[in-house]
Amino acid sequence: MNWDIVEGNWKQFKGKVKAQWGKLTDDHLDVIAGKRDQLAGKIQETYGITKDEAEEQIKRFEESNKD
Repeated sequence: MNWDIVEGNWKQFKGKVKAQWGKLTDDHLDVIAGKRDQLAGKIQETYGITKDEAEEQIKRFEESNKD
């Protein structure tokens, strides 16, 4: 998954991210704005998980959304 493309099409991806990580609010998603490192940090903070676990979740998300 090319995160430059994700960032450029963030409005379309927000729904997929929200479906995957439902605890993230619209405000969180606005701050993330398609930036992978911001997404990892918000997942870590919101779900109380380690950075490695957040990265693993994002990796699985990327694999399931390759299109």
